[in-house]
Amino acid sequence: MRNRLSLLIFFCSFLSLGQASFGQGATGTLDLTARIAPTGARPEPVRQFTFYILTKSYAVVLKEAAAEFPLAERDDFINNLKISPELKAWMKQHAVIDLTAPDVDKLITPDDVMNIPEFFAGYERSNSGGVTNGLPMPKYREADAEANPAKYFKLKQEYMPATKKFVESHPATISGMETELGGVNPKYKWDKALQEHNQKVAQLAPDLAQTKYLAAKGDTDLDGHLVIKGLPPGNYWVSSLGLDAASGDRRLIWDVAVTVQSGAPTQLILSNINGQNFNSTRP
Repeated sequence: MRNRLSLLIFFCSFLSLGQASFGQGATGTLDLTARIAPTGARPEPVRQFTFYILTKSYAVVLKEAAAEFPLAERDDFINNLKISPELKAWMKQHAVIDLTAPDVDKLITPDDVMNIPEFFAGYERSNSGGVTNGLPMPKYREADAEANPAKYFKLKQEYMPATKKFVESHPATISGMETELGGVNPKYKWDKALQEHNQKVAQLAPDLAQTKYLAAKGDTDLDGHLVIKGLPPGNYWVSSLGLDAASGDRRLIWDVAVTVQSGAPTQLILSNINGQNFNSTRP
């Protein structure tokens, strides 16, 4: 009797162990369909398009790639510009990179005009040629700075206070002077640095996603359908890795979270609703 009981306990334990092992090895299936609806038309299948099943959101992967190729901080960028220290300080204070942008002139005060060499030169150009009545005219010449420094200094000392008084009395004459700052405007250099950064991140991110976070991938058939089997149950992201699928006037990318469970296939429909407009995601 005791032997039978021991045998029964052993058999039950064996069954429990087998069920536990089976549960640990259970996998799930992802059954997805991708369709895009052009404006005013019916949804069309996304045919023969590769989707990647990632263990991390592609948006997060992009941030990781950006960290590997960091863009210079704006203040560091400004520090390296060949402009006056006064203009550097002003740009940092007002968080301005594009000196010729509309309404920049509204940020410039009379004191800024007088204390920042580039602003003073831009103000003079903007109001030169007799377009501004009453504006003091400089009587000194740059050639006198070396030939007759005493005369140059005296005349300039007379001109600067007179100009300051005029600017303070006529602040409207500052309006439009931003159009004269193109020669010192660093926006082109900043845009170029930003473009190079974005291009490098766009190259790094897909490789990073596939080497570190790829669980599976597959191509849709002619009906826009894809089945991926053998996925361990868990949370995933279905991504196009920044590549767009098009139908008519619509170009979409996807980075959609999905939870795969063991047993019955997990259904996922990719569409305009959970897709992102490709053009709106471009830097």
